[in-house]
Amino acid sequence: FCVRGGSESGCRDPLNRLSVWNKLCYAIGGAPYQITGSALGFFLQIFLLDVAQLDPFHASIILFVGRAWDAVTDPTVGFLVSRSRWTRIGRMMPWILFSTPFAMLTYFLIWYVPPFEQGKVVWYLIFYCLFQSMQTCCCFHVPYSALTMFISNDQKERDSATAYRMMVEVLGTVLGTAIQGQIVGGDTNCPTEPDEHDSRNSTSTSIVSLNETKQAYLISSGVICIIYIFCATVLFLGVKEKKESGRKVSQLTFCQGLWLVMGYGPYIKLVIGFLFTSLAFMLLEGNFALFITYALGHRKDYQNILLVIMLSGTVTIPFWQWFLSRFGKKKAVYFGITWAVPFMILIVCIKSNLIISYLVSVAAGVSVAAAFLLPWSMLPDVVDDFKVKNPDIHGHEALFYSYYVFFIKFASGVSLGVSTLSLKFAGYVTGSCSQPEAVSLTLKVLVSPVPVALIAVGLLILWTYPIDEERRQGNRKLLQEMLPLCVSPGCSPIL
Repeated sequence: FCVRGGSESGCRDPLNRLSVWNKLCYAIGGAPYQITGSALGFFLQIFLLDVAQLDPFHASIILFVGRAWDAVTDPTVGFLVSRSRWTRIGRMMPWILFSTPFAMLTYFLIWYVPPFEQGKVVWYLIFYCLFQSMQTCCCFHVPYSALTMFISNDQKERDSATAYRMMVEVLGTVLGTAIQGQIVGGDTNCPTEPDEHDSRNSTSTSIVSLNETKQAYLISSGVICIIYIFCATVLFLGVKEKKESGRKVSQLTFCQGLWLVMGYGPYIKLVIGFLFTSLAFMLLEGNFALFITYALGHRKDYQNILLVIMLSGTVTIPFWQWFLSRFGKKKAVYFGITWAVPFMILIVCIKSNLIISYLVSVAAGVSVAAAFLLPWSMLPDVVDDFKVKNPDIHGHEALFYSYYVFFIKFASGVSLGVSTLSLKFAGYVTGSCSQPEAVSLTLKVLVSPVPVALIAVGLLILWTYPIDEERRQGNRKLLQEMLPLCVSPGCSPIL
C-alpha cells in the first residue's frame, strides 16, 4: 500500500511499476549497440579482408586491439559512472547523450576505404578504437546497462524490462544483419560455388564490383547512423531516472571497487561461466560469414542465412522469458545454451547443402536468444545478492556491469584476433574468390569443435553458481523489507 504525502511505509509496487511505454522506450535505447555490434561482428572481418584488402595479420591486430581497448575502458568508465552525481536529466543519461554524435561519425568512417595504402591499418585502428570508446564511455554497455538498476527497485519489473530490452536488442541484431547483409551481400563478381570459376576471376573481384561493394558498405553504415539517432532520442524522451535523494554516490576508490567486485564469489562464477559460453558464440559470429562463403560455398546466400539465425532468435525470446520464469534461470541456461551444440556439430559434418544450412540456422537461433537474454537477466540478481550481504555499500551497480563487459569484450578481442591470425597461417588469400583447403578446415574448427568445448567448460562453471530460485526470492523479500519510508509526493523508494 502506498500513501503519498502520508507517513505510512511501503510506497513500493505502484511507484516501482513500469508502463509498457517506459519498457519499450528503455528497450529501444539498447538497439543501437546491437545493430552496430551485429554489423561489426558479422561483417567487419570479411570487410577488412576482402573489401579493404588488408593482410590477415593486420586485420587480426585491428580486431584484437579495438576490442581490447574497448574492454579496458569499461572498468574505468564504470568507476566514473558510479561516482557521477545527479543532474536534471539523471545520472546515466548525460553519458548516453554526449557520445551519440561522436559514435555515429566514427562508425561511419570504419566502413570507408581510404584512397591510400600505407596508412590503412592506422586508419581502421584509430576509428575502430574511437568508436568502441564512444560506445563504452558514454553510450550503452556501462551507463545504459546500469540504468536497469535505476528504472525500478522491483525485481520482477526489472526482469520484465530486461525481457523487453532483449527482444528489441535481438531485433536490433536482425536489423543490423539485414541492413548490412542485404545491401552489401549481393555485390560480388565471384561465382556461387567454388568450382564454377575461371582463372581470371579466381584471383580477385573486378575493380568495378569492388567499388560498388565499397559504396554499398557506406550506404548501409549511413542508414544505421540514422537509426542510431532515432533510438537515442526515444530513450531520452521515454525513460526518466527517478531522483532518489537517499541514494548515496559511491565514495570507493578505483582499487577498492575492483577488490569489492572481484572478491564477490557469485559474481565471479557467473562472469567466468558466461565468459566461456559467450566466447563460443563470439567465435561462431565472427567466423560464420567466412565459413558460409568459403567452407560451405553459399556465397550468394550467406547474408540470408545470418538473417535467418537472428530472426529465429527474435521469435524465441518470449519463450525463454517464460521458461526462466517457470523453471528458473539456471535450468534455462543449461537447456538454452546446450541446444546449439548438436547443430554446431551437424553443420560441419554434413556435405554442403543449402536447405540443411537454413534449417540448422533456424535451430541455432534458439540458442542465440538464450545467450542474449540470460546473462543480462542474471546480473541484477547478483547485484541484489550483494546488496543484501553489504547493505552499507552504495553506488556500486555500474561496477558490476562494467567489469562483466570488460571480460566479455576482452575475450571477444582475443577470439577475433586469434581466429583471423589462424586464417593467415592457413594461407588465406585476400580478395580471392576461392581459398585453400586449409582455410576451409580452419573455419570448420573455429565454428564447431572450439565453441563446443568452450560451452562445456562454461556450463560446468555455471553449475557452481549459488543463486538459485529459492535464494533469489529470499533476496527479493529482504530487499523489500529494507525499503525506507516514502512520505513526500511523487517520491520513489530507495535502497
